[in-house]
Amino acid sequence: MARIGVFICHCGTNIGGVVNVSRVLEAARELPHVVFADDNKYTCSEPGQASVREAIVENRLERVVIGCCSPRMHEKTFRNTVALAGLNPYLLEIANLREHCSWVHGDHKEEATAKAIELIRMAVGKVSRHEALFPKEVGLTKRALVIGGGVAGIQAALDIANAGYEVVMVEREPTIGGRMAQLDKTFPTLDCSACILAPKMVDVAQHPNITLRTCAEVKKVSGFVGNFEVEIFQKAKMVDHTKCTGCGTCWGKCPEKVDSEFDLGLGKRSAIYIPFPQAVPPKPIIDTDHCRYIKYRQWEAGGKEGKAPPQCRICEKLCPSQAIDWSQQDETITEKFGAIVVATGYKTFDSSVYEEFGGGRYPNVISGLQLERLMSAAGPTGGEVVRPSDGVHPKSVVFVSCVGSRDEHKQRSYCSKVCCMYMAKHAIMLKEHDPEVQSYIFYIDNRCGGKDFDEFARRAQEEYGTLYLRGRVSKIYQEGKKLIVLGEDTLIGRPVEISADLVVLATGIEPSDGVTELAQTLHISYDTHNFLVEAHVKLRPVETATDGIFLAGCCVGPRDIPESVAQGGAAASKVTDIFSQKSLITDPMVATIDPMKCNGCLLCTKLCPFNAIDSQITRDGRTVAVVNESLCKGCGLCTAGCRCGAANLRGFTQQQVLAEVTSLWTATEFIEL
Repeated sequence: MARIGVFICHCGTNIGGVVNVSRVLEAARELPHVVFADDNKYTCSEPGQASVREAIVENRLERVVIGCCSPRMHEKTFRNTVALAGLNPYLLEIANLREHCSWVHGDHKEEATAKAIELIRMAVGKVSRHEALFPKEVGLTKRALVIGGGVAGIQAALDIANAGYEVVMVEREPTIGGRMAQLDKTFPTLDCSACILAPKMVDVAQHPNITLRTCAEVKKVSGFVGNFEVEIFQKAKMVDHTKCTGCGTCWGKCPEKVDSEFDLGLGKRSAIYIPFPQAVPPKPIIDTDHCRYIKYRQWEAGGKEGKAPPQCRICEKLCPSQAIDWSQQDETITEKFGAIVVATGYKTFDSSVYEEFGGGRYPNVISGLQLERLMSAAGPTGGEVVRPSDGVHPKSVVFVSCVGSRDEHKQRSYCSKVCCMYMAKHAIMLKEHDPEVQSYIFYIDNRCGGKDFDEFARRAQEEYGTLYLRGRVSKIYQEGKKLIVLGEDTLIGRPVEISADLVVLATGIEPSDGVTELAQTLHISYDTHNFLVEAHVKLRPVETATDGIFLAGCCVGPRDIPESVAQGGAAASKVTDIFSQKSLITDPMVATIDPMKCNGCLLCTKLCPFNAIDSQITRDGRTVAVVNESLCKGCGLCTAGCRCGAANLRGFTQQQVLAEVTSLWTATEFIEL
């Protein structure tokens, strides 16, 4: 029989302060097959690991149980420990005495100690049935896919490409740059956003290792880390970018004008356009929903019903390089990648949900992002801050914080993190645009956590005369050309009424449209607010539960620019770490299916969230399920759902789980049922 060693960690006082470790050790020594038991103050420390290795060698241990904190945190650590002592790393079992015991039973020390003994008993029972497992090697494709062309995606793509690996960047908009491209200046330094971002955008376009696909979306992902197969939907641009020189003749002469999405409806663009002057690629696309000629072709194809729309092919007639291509069609491109970085960014909250604020009803109630476009020299007003209703320069501006943030009634309880800072930035910039402007900021709490952030917010008050009013706005309504803002200053305990020329709503950050569908396509998790979920918020902040897929920027949650850039670089380092290997090592703790027991119902193929199970025909003509071990993540859903007991999970086989249960039953069989 196996020789088992048990090691109990005090974890400082996390475990030892609640659980009586001495009693647990005494009970462990009495368990079958346990030949050694010891404790340590910090088993995960180097001295603690060294003592485990020495005990394995000196006592010829064949199985190891460690009672410590969550295996999510230290299972890999202790597998390496036992492996260094010459033991197969999968002949280890961890009993979670911290999260499952001491932390949840801190007020009941006796009961916690009794539970700890039972957890150790179960772990010993299970590990006695463990078998040595061995990982396999698989090849990998050293190409990366970056989804999203904002500043986080740009940083990730450049870092991977600079490491010598090929990158494909997929961006659904006509240009890269993301939200940062819409900003005028950035806090707390007030340096030009375009001056920082534009060179990086150009670097992406010119880098020999980066292929840029704009107007494109990821539609399907299959495979596994090192070997993903991705279907990319490429929308027709109706302009041949290999011929186009970006001279601007076409969009300058196009007669069809529509609201500009980039300028958030404050300006106009033509039906053939680039979103802004520094766009990358600096070549236009044709908006098929508004192009007059395409509408005419649709009218012809539809049987010429109703009044004929006007024909227009001015862009084609004037293009000096003959780049207009009406024959272009949408297409689906399938490519292989070894790793994927998701950097899909964010959108701003729709303020029209708050009817009391008048967003969407009153033209002079705008969002913070719209104010950025008014301030930008490349914006619809050339950098002049004017009221959208009549073009008059505002003298009194009221900011309303937390619109769509920290509001449980709108199911947005989280803080959007950047709003307090960009309101201070706007107040400073408005004063610099026009010294006569007076800014008022209604706030709940002034959250300015970051390097030089608090000092920046104080500058807005002390040097630029911004008045901060702690309280919520109850109503905004139009009175003549003015907006009346009703609120309360809770610091002095009285209502406030301000007559404003312009109201700016600090709309919060939300995940981009379609992110949940993308998450399902990638088989990664998202939270109740639809932000993507990290594998571990502290220790694996850019990784996901699906190996080879990484996160960067605001797709995870509200981030400022430095954090987004840092995450993009961190995700890139994870990708290059994978690509630096000749081959990948797969985790052997995966599902297996006994073909002799399988009845071919294939329920497991429907249950598997990773598409790791397929069907095959045996020599005798039966249909059975088979597991792709490279895809399997060991979640165990197939094992739980298999009606005929054919599915098993290595490391958690039915025999091992039954051993856990029977060991606990042996300890409690005296209880009357």
